Amino acid sequence: MGRIKQFIPLKKLFPVIITLITLSLIGTIYIQYNWLRIMLADRQEEFSWKVVSGVIDASQQLVQQRGALPSLKNFRSRPGFGFPTDQLQNELMKPSGVAQKFTEFEVQEKLKQAFGNQGLPKLNFEFAIINTSLMRYEMKTKNFERMLAENKSDSTRNLETYYELQPAEGSDWENLTPNEEIGVIVPNVKRIVLEQMRWMILGAIFFTLMIIAAFSVTIYALIRQKKLSEIKNDFINNMTHEFKTPLATISLAVDALKNEKVMNDKSKMDYFRDIIKEENKRMNKHVETILQAAIMDRQEITLNKMPLSTHEILEDIIDHHQLQLHDKGADAELHLNAELDKVDADPVHYRNLLSNLVDNAIKYSKENLLIKIYTINTGKSIQIKIEDNGIGMNKETVKRIFEKFYRAHTGNVHNVKGFGLGLSYVKAMTDAHGGKIKVESAVGKGSTFTLEFPLLQDQNA
Repeated sequence: MGRIKQFIPLKKLFPVIITLITLSLIGTIYIQYNWLRIMLADRQEEFSWKVVSGVIDASQQLVQQRGALPSLKNFRSRPGFGFPTDQLQNELMKPSGVAQKFTEFEVQEKLKQAFGNQGLPKLNFEFAIINTSLMRYEMKTKNFERMLAENKSDSTRNLETYYELQPAEGSDWENLTPNEEIGVIVPNVKRIVLEQMRWMILGAIFFTLMIIAAFSVTIYALIRQKKLSEIKNDFINNMTHEFKTPLATISLAVDALKNEKVMNDKSKMDYFRDIIKEENKRMNKHVETILQAAIMDRQEITLNKMPLSTHEILEDIIDHHQLQLHDKGADAELHLNAELDKVDADPVHYRNLLSNLVDNAIKYSKENLLIKIYTINTGKSIQIKIEDNGIGMNKETVKRIFEKFYRAHTGNVHNVKGFGLGLSYVKAMTDAHGGKIKVESAVGKGSTFTLEFPLLQDQNA
């Protein structure tokens, strides 16, 4: 024989699944965050390296193009002047500085070209040429000093780099050129790097949100499955109880019919036959209710609409429930104030949905039950209000009252008969007739169901 598989109940498995999903989600978000943080740091370092490389390239070009040394081959003596001394020759031949050789625009263009070669074609920057011997600016852009001050207060905000503008080491004029260096400041480096990474960041955020959405849907499905499992178990318990009672009654009646005394007494035979007939009707009604719910699920209900008088139907419903009202010691009042009461509706379903509300009021009742039914006209509609002073419902029950198989518990799950299909049927039929329904309730004070249906255009039909 095969071994029977043991399944872990969803009730016990549910917290484990939720915990694992939550931990996975937290871990995924944490890894994504660290990955982006490390990538940002790497990109900032790479950006800094490119800027520094661009400054070096531009500086070397500026030094090389600063100009050839002055030539003395065309020097001519004038009357009264001798040939220049060595000191004067050196002064005459001393190279000029970058600031004297190039304009601000030319320096800026060389820096732009160098940054473009490094993959930074539209880089915003400020620069200055500084004479380090005299500690003064030979040339500077408009916002250089302001950004320099900003860097002193926040060194992470802007990128600041300097490079000496000197001839190659060991050249003849290494010590003859003025001591200069170029300083470059690139503002808002972090923002620039984040802008370069925007598609990666957006992609990471998008896929993280997708994972969160997937986890949320999974959790929602599990919660719904858990609720459906509870509803299913409740429905099976209720169905078992609802069928068990009439079956037991029928069984007792059949046994009684076998008794000789009963067989010889026609009145007793008729009595037990009526019991079997009534209990059989009761079971058929339950079966019909379940089948009707299945039809509503498939949305296959066809309404055979015709002109109906709402007042006549309400009066007939109250007459039909007189026996139940009498058994409960309850009373019902009709306040039919609507001048126009005809609607275009299905005679079976329209009556059933109103009857179910009255039946519910009687089921969930207490002592001295009073049901009040009001009708009024509101524009082109008729409003029906069914009010009771029964046990009432809490907020959670009011929210779920129209859910299929949901039943408001009153302590004992079987103390009120039914499958929890009545109000879901009422809601479905109200919607099918183009109507509206709402419920107001308070525990211990009763409930009020308000329905509204469009009136028949021709009230004389």
